[in-house]
Amino acid sequence: MEKFLENSLIDIELLFALMNGRVSSAINKRLAHDLKAAGLDITADQWSVLYSLWLNDGVTQKSIADSTFKDKPSITRLIDNLEAMGFVERRSDPSDRRINKVYLTESGIAVRENVRVVSLQTMQNVLQGLSEKEITQVQSLLKLIFKNLQKDKGEE
Repeated sequence: MEKFLENSLIDIELLFALMNGRVSSAINKRLAHDLKAAGLDITADQWSVLYSLWLNDGVTQKSIADSTFKDKPSITRLIDNLEAMGFVERRSDPSDRRINKVYLTESGIAVRENVRVVSLQTMQNVLQGLSEKEITQVQSLLKLIFKNLQKDKGEE
């Protein structure tokens, strides 16, 4: 494996960029810019929480943290901010009052389509110049890399 890495086509600068999340950070900045330009004052991190709830509303903060790969303090802060913006609310679980679940408000549901349109346009711009086949390949490769990382953590 070491010999493969020494002689491989892996570009060390690209590897460094990936390891430091530069691609992800750049996409997040672009998304935040595009959302703001569309009159939606939502950060990329807030978008990820809202997206998680659009897929599965009424879940615990831990569930949101797991689905967004964020730590508990970050999720608490993000939900606090989204709650202040009127997009989400916390409610006690009727079966166990010690547990709070997070729900979308009417505003959180209503903003979905506008956010979706901006997000899709952002990704179209990000992926500009790539063929459908290349996009599919990138998706497959990223899924495989992620699966390998999860396997290493025993989370497969």
